[in-house]
Amino acid sequence: MLPEEKTGIVGWGSYIPRWRLNLKEIVELWGFNPEQPKELRVSEKSVAGIDEDAVTMGWEAARNALARAGVNPKEIGAVWFGTESKPYAVKPSATIIAEALGITPNAMATDWEFACRAASEAIRVSIGAVASGLIKYSLVIGSDTAQANPGDVLEFTASSAATALIIGSREESAAYFEASASYVTDTPDFWRRDHSRYPLHGEAFTGEPAYFKHIIGAVKALLAKTGLKPSDFDYAIFHQPNGTFPIRVAEILGFPREKVTPGLVTPFIGNSYNSSALIGLSKVLDQAKPGQRILLAPFGSGAGSDAFSIVVTDKVVEKKDKAPKVEDYLNRKHLINYALYAKYRRLINRID
Repeated sequence: MLPEEKTGIVGWGSYIPRWRLNLKEIVELWGFNPEQPKELRVSEKSVAGIDEDAVTMGWEAARNALARAGVNPKEIGAVWFGTESKPYAVKPSATIIAEALGITPNAMATDWEFACRAASEAIRVSIGAVASGLIKYSLVIGSDTAQANPGDVLEFTASSAATALIIGSREESAAYFEASASYVTDTPDFWRRDHSRYPLHGEAFTGEPAYFKHIIGAVKALLAKTGLKPSDFDYAIFHQPNGTFPIRVAEILGFPREKVTPGLVTPFIGNSYNSSALIGLSKVLDQAKPGQRILLAPFGSGAGSDAFSIVVTDKVVEKKDKAPKVEDYLNRKHLINYALYAKYRRLINRID
């Protein structure tokens, strides 16, 4: 038995802010080609409110995960928070959430960084920690108020959302991990130096050799490790920097589009960075049936990808209705204009 097979997802939950910006606002203000959102397969993006940040959104997602898990917070041995938009440059976000949820003081708490893959790394480490018996449960959170320089093409998709998973034993899980694999290289497709307010990106490199090479490498490693084929999976969830890349990488790997679209949230909320693939997983778990198999392949710039084979259990049926679903958050929206978006995301610096 692989170590992964001893562990699974005991609870899951997401959070999406109600505020949405129609991408026509960006096109009209900055003079982009009106066809660009269509080419990216994105129509709007979620925007964190003026009183929201990665921590508050992560807390909301974690509450939903706890509701589904039904576990005592004091039994959670680690809180691992993946983000690239933490509210404090020096002060852990994980401790804030652990304190607010009643998990402290006898737990590990750490902020993780690897661009959009930080929370995915935390999942892999959680599998090892739970499988070894070091801890009973871990809480993994991916949360970002994704930022982009005004007028940059990244502004079309940089959005806000959070997802949380509680990792525990297979026996308690709504879905268990069957196997996992990773693929990393030093590929500078996206970065932000110290004191820089917004990230920069080598636009020509974001697809190839970054996104596609790494996800394909991780998925092929997983398939070789398990002997599984694309036809063995009912769902395929890839990192969603836009609505185009996941469909293209699925075609390259031999996954039909109908296995990808149930987990796509990009057209409605954009790329929420660390929650991008995980919120797709959350959406699929909201609707999955026992016995179905899920491929999950997050990606992080810089660059690296993980691939997980996840099998749904009977417990998904009793857990899915214990917290709001992703569709509930998608349907709960209020459109705002670019001016209000700029205010909420503090793009305007006021001089008093």
